[in-house]
Amino acid sequence: MPESGHAWQKAFKGEPIEAAHVRLWTAGRVLHADAPLLAHELYVAVLSSGAPVIEMTLSTAGERARITAQGQDPLPLLSTHGPAWRLITGLSQSAGLTTDERGVWAQLGARS
Repeated sequence: MPESGHAWQKAFKGEPIEAAHVRLWTAGRVLHADAPLLAHELYVAVLSSGAPVIEMTLSTAGERARITAQGQDPLPLLSTHGPAWRLITGLSQSAGLTTDERGVWAQLGARS
């Protein structure tokens, strides 16, 4: 039996103040205690590249959730290997760079 889920997508301005909106938007859609912080860190990773717009995507399936932040240009190495990357990988079951290298994603499991 397939898992049912939902998906949401929203573009946020590439400005630091928007990080608070990303956290609130995520908290209202993904019922996992770490989801808002993880979304924040992914957003900031793309924000550090200078992206004028950051597309956030939330997808759920059963008890899993995947959060993606994507900009318009390939991300610099520091976005996926900087200090915040340890936090992202520590909070998620798995994380990585999107195939086009313009974004980062992380997946959360059932723990809350």
